[in-house]
Amino acid sequence: MRFGHFDDERREYVIDRPDTPLPWINYLGTEAYFGIISNTAGGYSFYRDARLRRLSRYRYNNAPFDFGGRYLYLRDHAQDGAYWSPTWQPTQTELDEYECRHGLSYTQISSAYRNIKAQVSYFVPLGETLEVWRLRLTNERSPDQADSVAELSVFSSVEFCLWDAQDDATNFQRNFSTGQVEVVDGVIYHKTEYRERRDHFAYFACSEPLAGFDTARESFLGPYRSWDRPIAVERGASSDSIAHGWQPHGSHHVRVTLEPGETREIGFVLGYWENPRDAKFDPPGSQTINKHMVRPVIARWLQQETVDAGFRALREQWDALLGGLQVATPDGDTDRMVNIWNAYQNMVTFNMSRSTSFYESGIGRGMGFRDSNQDLLGFVHMIPERARERILDIAATQLSTGGAYHQYQPLTKRGNNDIGSGFNDDPLWLILGVAAYLKETGDTSILEEPVPYDNDPGSEQPLYDHLQRSLRYTLERLGPHGLPLIGRADWNDCLNLNCFSETPGEPFQTTENATGGVAESVFIAGQFVLAARELAGIAALVGRPGQEYLDAAEKMAGTIAEHGWDGAWFRRAYDFHGNVVGSASNDEGQIFIEPQGMCIMGGVGVEDGTAATALASVRERLATPHGIVLQQPAYSSYRVELGEISSYPPGYKENAGIFCHTNPWLMIAEAIVGNGDGAFDYYKRILPAAREAISEVHRCEPYVYAQMIAGRDAPTHGEAKNSWLTGTAAWNYAAVTQWILGIRPELTGLRVAPVIPADWPGFTAVRRFRGATYNITVQRGAERSLTVDGEARDPDSVLPLAPAGAISEVILTIS
Repeated sequence: MRFGHFDDERREYVIDRPDTPLPWINYLGTEAYFGIISNTAGGYSFYRDARLRRLSRYRYNNAPFDFGGRYLYLRDHAQDGAYWSPTWQPTQTELDEYECRHGLSYTQISSAYRNIKAQVSYFVPLGETLEVWRLRLTNERSPDQADSVAELSVFSSVEFCLWDAQDDATNFQRNFSTGQVEVVDGVIYHKTEYRERRDHFAYFACSEPLAGFDTARESFLGPYRSWDRPIAVERGASSDSIAHGWQPHGSHHVRVTLEPGETREIGFVLGYWENPRDAKFDPPGSQTINKHMVRPVIARWLQQETVDAGFRALREQWDALLGGLQVATPDGDTDRMVNIWNAYQNMVTFNMSRSTSFYESGIGRGMGFRDSNQDLLGFVHMIPERARERILDIAATQLSTGGAYHQYQPLTKRGNNDIGSGFNDDPLWLILGVAAYLKETGDTSILEEPVPYDNDPGSEQPLYDHLQRSLRYTLERLGPHGLPLIGRADWNDCLNLNCFSETPGEPFQTTENATGGVAESVFIAGQFVLAARELAGIAALVGRPGQEYLDAAEKMAGTIAEHGWDGAWFRRAYDFHGNVVGSASNDEGQIFIEPQGMCIMGGVGVEDGTAATALASVRERLATPHGIVLQQPAYSSYRVELGEISSYPPGYKENAGIFCHTNPWLMIAEAIVGNGDGAFDYYKRILPAAREAISEVHRCEPYVYAQMIAGRDAPTHGEAKNSWLTGTAAWNYAAVTQWILGIRPELTGLRVAPVIPADWPGFTAVRRFRGATYNITVQRGAERSLTVDGEARDPDSVLPLAPAGAISEVILTIS
């Protein structure tokens, strides 16, 4: 069952009914000011940090879902005072027409009711810390019908958050007394705590003269009422309320008269502003916000021509960003995901990491060390300069031991002590992230950038030193089998082999680990082989010695062969007591997906055939029609020695769910051994666009990847959860573009080495790389051959680097 369709030409997903199985969301903003928005206008906004600078409120896990948002209400004064929401929520009126178009960093919701057509567009202009709501109203009534002239009221509504979202949702004894606003010239200024330590405020403005306003939530809603029937809308008049504590709120009331056929536009601007600390008040010494600097910004963005230009600029930016790679393959779903939606999700994930979505509240998680390094794979070709900045930010949170905070806060760029460190895979991801940047850009100067440890002034060392310490961190923490110690966990945060938690509610990832254990990770061993070989390549690129890294990789690969191979697949780990995990000798959890992918990506077992054996075991034991499950058999009961992985019911999340993040590792592994059919088969099983027809099963958005899909042991097999913010996006993009299509950046240039399905005749692609454009044609033929600008080349060679600005014609013939 479908709830919409793709509009590839406009790069939009069109939702044609409001009652999607779950809220289907989009993101506003690309720089510093961001928001999430659902297909019915739910969501919230924030500046840089979703916890510490949240502008508006949103209620997670509410009944019904998706309450709190960018709401508008229309009231028909001429026809019995009926009112409705043009975005369906929150009144849930049965509209005559409804359509939501989620585009790239914008959303447009259109509806019709009582022959009044409404279109609401939301976007964040480039270079601004504000969002625009544009309402376009059209009277579609016949001139000869009664009440053909529409006498309407428009009410806007946003509920302000008192900045720190965690405190806002918990510290009511204080917060019910701190709320403050100002209303000047129809602009509502939210200034809670501005009188003391804050130098920032929010504002909410309207382009039209106001019939009234409200800034106290209870005055707008009425006692014991909710958002579906505000008293101000019901009676058709605001009360000009001023909030004093309780719940600051912003609502404008505009009266509109529309002749038949007439269209009118009304603009709203919700924004964030910071004043210099020595210029907070006007006049100085007062408690009145200094508005001199923000007023011109507000006035400019209430002008229709400014809004038109801002929206064009946003569309043009996405033209440029997506132009880094465009493909035309025999598969339409692949094209729309590679060309539009997967690339878009990569950018959103770069901006948000794992902090803010319908499933992530923006409170408990910051920017992940591991997560952000993996996300580089998906966006580095679009914005290499921001990738560089992100790498340096991540590295600056690294500890002097080579270890890492698991997360850091985007506003402060400091390590997050609430989560702490000790996830022993984390440091190796820095090597892989830097390698991805170097392969894309060739910018070796980043390796000499001085970067502090733990943001401690005076501790700066070249970034290359950070990479070396990342590798040493693993080598200094080996267990009795010579495999890396797992620490708190590895990539699978829920495999907690040193935790032994028996206290309800105790966090598995932050509780004090037991001492004296020898828990080892085969996954980190495979990751180490991959990272050590990457570092050796980087060393060779810049003329540094790197043989020791190759030797270390070779030694670890031998250790995996001796202690990490179970006979038909790679083992997962050894627990605290040295017992094997992920072995045929276990009663449950016999085979895991993660080491099969990571070890093969590191090259382990490729030459001697064990990789092919492991892949056959994955296909037999783990593959389902909806994707590859994380392990089998599922754990049927809680096992204290394994931790959180066994706390989930069978088939969900890490307990044998389809953890989509790991699936592309198997796609890459299949491509490495030359199995194009197998790689593409796995790709299509979890491809969102290919699952659109089963949206009633999948439930999440069909235009972006989800973190997990319920596994075969779950009653809801095939149901997705945790969409948008997942490493699945970057890894699937890398799998399909670099390994299946084979357009792969390397340290010395661009390689084209496709491993495509046997029934594909070929494909074409346009790839921007290091300032040049490569027009690539892959075709079938009797013999393999490669021509670059008409000159024959070794088909196994890296493409010659074209000068910046040049266009290079590449034709690869494969047998």
